Formats: sequence, C-alpha cells, structure tokens
Amino acid sequence: MPSASASGSAPAPPAAPAKIDPSKLDPTRILNLNVGVLGHVDSGKTSLVKTLSTLLSTASLDKSSQSRQRGITLDLGFSAFLMAPVPERIASDERYMEVVDADEDVEDGKQYDEGKEGEEVDAERAKVKRRCKYDALQITLVDCPGHASLIRTIIGGAQIIDMVLLVIDANKGIQTQTAECIVIAEMTCRDMIVVLNKIDLLGNDDDAGIRDDKLREVEGRVRSVLRKTKFRDCDMVGVSACVGGEKVAAVTLDGGGGGGSGGGGGDKKGGDAAGGEKSSSSSAAKDSTSGPGSTIPTHNIDGLLQLLTSTLRPPTRDDCMTTPFRFSVDHCFPIRGQGTVLTGTVLSGALKVGEEVEFPTLGALQRKVKSMQMFRRKVGMIRQGDRAGICIANFDPNLMERGIASSPGTVKLIDGAIAVVRKVRYFRGQLTSGSKFHVSVGHSTVMATVTFWGAHEICDKLKRMQNQHQNGGGNGAASGSAAITANEDAEDSAAKSKRGGSSSKKGGGAADKSIHGSSSLGGDADVAGLPHLEFDYDEDFVHQDGYLETLEEDDAGNSGPTGLSSDNDAMPLHWALLHFHTPVYCPLDSLVIGSRLDTDINVNTCRLAFSGRLVERYHPKKDADRIRVYTKKERSGVVCRLGDPHRREDDGRVIRYEVYGSDLFKKETDMTQFVGMKIETDKGDIGSIHSSFGTSGKFKVFFPGGTDVREGDKLHLRFKRYANDPKKAMHQDAVLPKERVGARLEPTGKKKKKKGKGSDSNAKQGGANSQAGATAGGGADAAATASKISTGSISTSGEIVSLKGEAVDGKHEVVIVAGFFSPEVNIRDHVGRKVKLTGDDGITGEVAGPFGKAGKCKVSFEGGLAAEGAVGKKLELLPP
Repeated sequence: MPSASASGSAPAPPAAPAKIDPSKLDPTRILNLNVGVLGHVDSGKTSLVKTLSTLLSTASLDKSSQSRQRGITLDLGFSAFLMAPVPERIASDERYMEVVDADEDVEDGKQYDEGKEGEEVDAERAKVKRRCKYDALQITLVDCPGHASLIRTIIGGAQIIDMVLLVIDANKGIQTQTAECIVIAEMTCRDMIVVLNKIDLLGNDDDAGIRDDKLREVEGRVRSVLRKTKFRDCDMVGVSACVGGEKVAAVTLDGGGGGGSGGGGGDKKGGDAAGGEKSSSSSAAKDSTSGPGSTIPTHNIDGLLQLLTSTLRPPTRDDCMTTPFRFSVDHCFPIRGQGTVLTGTVLSGALKVGEEVEFPTLGALQRKVKSMQMFRRKVGMIRQGDRAGICIANFDPNLMERGIASSPGTVKLIDGAIAVVRKVRYFRGQLTSGSKFHVSVGHSTVMATVTFWGAHEICDKLKRMQNQHQNGGGNGAASGSAAITANEDAEDSAAKSKRGGSSSKKGGGAADKSIHGSSSLGGDADVAGLPHLEFDYDEDFVHQDGYLETLEEDDAGNSGPTGLSSDNDAMPLHWALLHFHTPVYCPLDSLVIGSRLDTDINVNTCRLAFSGRLVERYHPKKDADRIRVYTKKERSGVVCRLGDPHRREDDGRVIRYEVYGSDLFKKETDMTQFVGMKIETDKGDIGSIHSSFGTSGKFKVFFPGGTDVREGDKLHLRFKRYANDPKKAMHQDAVLPKERVGARLEPTGKKKKKKGKGSDSNAKQGGANSQAGATAGGGADAAATASKISTGSISTSGEIVSLKGEAVDGKHEVVIVAGFFSPEVNIRDHVGRKVKLTGDDGITGEVAGPFGKAGKCKVSFEGGLAAEGAVGKKLELLPP
C-alpha cells in the first residue's frame, strides 16, 4: 500500500500518456466512472479538481459569481479527464470484453483452440480475438462543497459516485466536515483514497526529510481516525494541488484561460452543461503546471494518478435495455434558440435522442429529447453512469433546479415507505419514534416523521438466516423474494426480482458485488452494509419508544451471509416507517440517509443520524392498520387458597388442579371477559381462569397438567394489545399443556375447629342445659346434646329445596340445599366442597356459599342441572 510520506521525495515520473483528442473518440467507446471529491471547506478540493481536469463543464470550478464572491464552493461541480488506454484492471474484466474479427489488429487477442470439444469453428478455421470494448476511461470528478451549511448538497453528490477522494489539509488534519464526509463515504462507496493536500506548507524542498517526517505523523493521526471505519486500510498520498496556497490558484483561475465558461456565460452552443475542453490529454495533470494555460506549480499529482489507476475497480452496470431510464438532474438552464438543458447523471437504463422523458415531480409532464451531449461531444444514446446534458424544448427552466427525469410511467411519488435502518454510531442524539428528520434520497432532501420498531425480530430473523446458510439450507440474506402485487410498477418488480436472484450466482450476490463494485448509482444500500430483508405485514412486533442501541443479547453485529456488519461497534438493525411531509421519488432498494440538519453548525457533532434501505412502499391511508405492533401487558395476583390435592399418575408428584387467587381483579371487575384466559406461575405452569370465586374479585384457576404452587405464590396474567386494534382486544401466546391425570388424595384426619369468641358463653349455656337435662332424666344424654349444640353438626346427606335464578335451556346452575349443615356451622369454610347427586353417576357440584341463616347452602353445577324434578332430589356431601 503506498504511503503518503513516500511522496516527499517522489520517484521519477512515468512516461506521459499519449495525447488524446476527445473529438476523435467514439463516445460509445468511452466508459464513464464518477469520483467524488469530498473534504472540509478550504482543504483545496477545487484546486485539486482544477489540476486533474482536462474537460470542464459549465458547472465546474466555482464558476458561479456567488461562489467567487464568497471564495467557497456552493454547489456541485463537474469536470473530467480521460485515461487511454483503459487501465488493465478494468480492461481485463470479462464484462468489458468483446469479440472481434480475425482480420482486425487487436493487441493481446485470444485464440481459441480449434480442437476443443464444443467449440464452433467456421469453415476457414478463423481465429477469434477478444478486446476491451472501450477505448478510453473518463473519470468524472464531482466537486462537493465542504461548508457545514451545504451538507445536503454533499449528500446528494455522494450518492452518484463510484469512489471518493477525501481531501485533507495536511496542516490541519481531520476537521468537523472531514469526519462527516467519512461517514457519508462509508454509506455511499466502497473505495476511498485519502489525499493529504498542501504538503508544500510542511516544509520546503531543501528539508524534504523533515517534510516526510511531518507527513508520516499526519498520516498516523488520520489512520487512527479511520481505524474504526471500513477504510482502515485505504491508500493515502501526499500532494500539493497548488504550491503556494489557494490564493495563487484563485488569481490564476480569474486570469487564466480555459475551455469552460464561467458564471453561466461563455460558449454554450450545443446545449451541454457537461462542458468545454481544457486540454486534449490527461498529461496536463502532472507535476509542475496544471490547468489551461496556467503555470501553477503542483507536487506529486502523478503519484495520485498512479494510485487512482491502481485503485479503480470495474464498475458493474445494469442491462440498460431492460431497466427503466432514471436521470438525476442537478442543473437546469436555457439556451436561446435551442431549448432547455438538463444536466445530470444517468442512474439506470438508457435514453436515445427522440425519445420521451417524464418529470414525475411536475405532474407527469413529458417532453421529447432534441439532442444530448457528454462534455460537448454529441451522442445519440446515454446509459447508466454517464454524465450528460439533455436538451428539450418547451420547458421552463425555473420549474426544476434538481429532480428526476425518467421513462414515462416508471416513477411514482410516494408519501411513505418502510426501510431497514441502522444508526450512525457517531450520532450522539437519541432516535425517538415520532421525531422529525431530514431524509435524503438522491438529490432530494425532505422532512419525514420516523417511527422505529422491530430490533429484536430482525435480530432473530438474521440469526435464523445465518444458521440456515451455515447448515446449507439457505442462500443468505438475499434468499427469497417478495411476491409482486398487481399494483406495483415495473421498477419495483425489477428491484425485487434482482433482490431475489442475486444469490443464485457462484459465491453469492453480496460477494460478487464486493468484487465488482456498485450495481446501481443513486445510492447503493449494499455499500452501506444494509442487508436485503423483506417486510411481512403478518409478523408481530413488540412496541418500542425509539431506536434501541443495545439488545439484551449483544449479537446485532453478526456478519456473514446475513449482510450484517462485522464491526463490533455497529448498531442493531431496525424497521423504520418514513412518513414524508412532501411526496418524494423512492425506488425500492434505494439508500436513504436521515440527518438532523437543523443542528447548530458551530457545534462539533455529527449530524448524520441513520442510513437505510427502502424495502416497501407505505400508503398512510391503506396500510395504517396493517403493521402489527403490540404492547406487552402483565397483571399479577397471589394464591389465596388451594384445591384438593391429587397424586399425578405419570410422575407421582402431589399437585393441585384447582387453585384460587386474589389481588388480580377489583371487586367490581366484570370477570366474564377474563374467563378462559391463561394464567402462569413463577415456575412456568399454565392454567386458565375457570370462573369467579365469591364477590370480592377472587377467581378460580384450573391447571390441566397440575401445579405445585403454595398459598402466597404469584399468579401472572400476561397478554398483549395491538396498537392499531380499535377493539383493544387482549391476545395471548401461551398454550395450555396437555391434561395429566391424577388421583384425589383423601384427608388423613378431621380438621380441628377454631374456637370463636362465643365459646365461653356457649359453654356456660351448655352447662345450664345439661344440668336441666340431668334433672329431667339422664346426665350423659344431656351432656352429649349440649356438646352438639355448642359446635354445630354436619351431615353427609341433603335435599334440594328450591332452584335459584332463571333457567337457561331448561337448566339451573345453582340450587338451594338443606340438611348438610346446622345453623351454627360457618358454611363459608366449606365453599368448594364437592357434592354428588344421589343415584345419578357423574353429576357433581360444589358448595358455593350460605343461603339464609337456617343452615341452607347454595350448590353450583357446572353445565347446570335439569329443572324438571330437581326439587326434592337427594344430594351427598363428599369428604373434603
């Protein structure tokens, strides 16, 4: 890896490339590659662009009067230079090779073996040769502003580039906007070269050793900042784009010549904002001088060009014949007598002269293309990645400054979208649901209200996908494709088809893209490390108040086939609902960047909040109730009484099938809505609420598998409510276990009755009665009678004397029974005791409470008791 400090004593420059006459090149045989120039304000970006460029557009080198007046770049600038022949790394790529006739003189032609099986050879055994189908590589430099107030312009420019040149003032090092540019570069491109500019100010040529030492120190500081980014191993090079400082460049720029016109003037005939020529070859960008007719000295520009040549990777472009045309417009101006020129970058597809283009932001306005140029070269067709100017007639340039032009009917403006997002780890603020953010898609930046959810569910899904991939049962994060509904346009269909089939190639789609670069301009979410996920409206998601920066299990940064970042500092992925305040153009799979641009620019903080991949269109009216977000609810009570003990047959444990609880409901609570709901114990036993118990809010729970809880243990009622459910119904995921049979245990002895406050008086009264009884004729019998009266009596037989309540389907659930208890007995102590109907096997009930003061009691029968002939039937009171 080249070191920046090695530039202090630059090696002998390579032989100058052959001069290129752009006018003699076939525009269809020129491959365009976009390189963004980013950095802090006054780091020398525009001077570097001026030094490198040989082709200038009408929007380059700060030509606007306002930029010159303020002395800073205020808008995106576009210029270019050519490389011929095409660098070997790109020229040797299979996708850029073509087959030519044997008679053509082709260097490094490939001859196929005639005897190879399956090879077709014509009758004359002609030799087939292959060559690169491009004669030159055009590097379009996108000069982005560096001032903090122009961050949305920087974001827009960064989303149409293939790689980045990060320009850093070697005397100042990393500054605030430098850090933001690094964050933007991480989201938008795979390759970056750090250009340490103004190294001439580190020392003069007489003390080159001291300059190299200082340069190595600067490189070390920059490297430490990049250590936590994906550019930790990026190349660095030290240069001086303008020896002597920016003032020298400004003076030369004002006084020097140059092909490009400044401030909107100059020769604009031909209608291309993609500009005028500065020189005929890239050899103008070399040490000693730069620019058209300028004599500004530079340092190590050849070293930068060599590094750039070795770093450029072959760009992947879509099949322009099968994808819709989309054109990102960045400048618009009129040309008298010809029409209006729109300049920009082709994001996808292709366009020919004479075809119609549509402007979706202007009410689907359509216009025919009169002519097209690429840096003043007339062309008949432009394709993805090209920087071009489109001339149309009858179009008011004031209607559009930036926007989208496309094939008719292929672009829709939407009010909302669902995206998978990740927080920028350098953003210090909280991401709260319902907050407003500036959301950038391409050149468009609009306000949006953002809601976050689904962190745990996405983490679980990615873990399952990773396990499937490791077990050979899946294709990683790109496996599967969503069903394409009838109302989705062709653009969405193409995006989903591409997403579903990307993993079918050898090595997987993600790996292939990492080798060959971005497959689409306009923001590539793959580059930002965002996986391909499909949103399922039938999936349940737990409610979140905002973005969760940590999960209970710290596994949100897993890497591999799921597409998650391997960086341990990576934030967990979330679903986000973006509700745009202004309709915006959002193709599926686009990269979106959320930021807080209203933050004070004087505060040293990162304003970029999150990045995301658009996954699903969202219609606020149609889809408002479709997202299943729920809130967890829990109520807790205690066990106040235990049912009869049973010995479970399968394991011999003593358990209870019935348990009585309290402190869960209020006295006035309507228990009917809770009957049948699941109750859980601390040990995980699950039962269901059978009925209420008494009138004080108590309840009875039945456990099919039994439970060994004790009095005072906790009982939990857990459920969830969906945010969009107008009925606010309670939903439970718990499932009752299978029934486990057990035998009832008989009591080992009678329970001792507690003595009441009236025991002494009853004893005295009993003594008097016994004395009277003894006088009447028998002391022993009288004493027994006195004992029976004082304690009361319980009989095992009783009789139904009346029916209570209205009959339902000819049955009564509650009957009144006499004969079981004497008036002195506290019947409430026997509530729940089993009762059997004499002579009718299988019909049982239970004591429900007292009725009056004559020893009568209420007996309830689950399922009811037939009213006909019920009165007078005999009942048996079973042992407790």
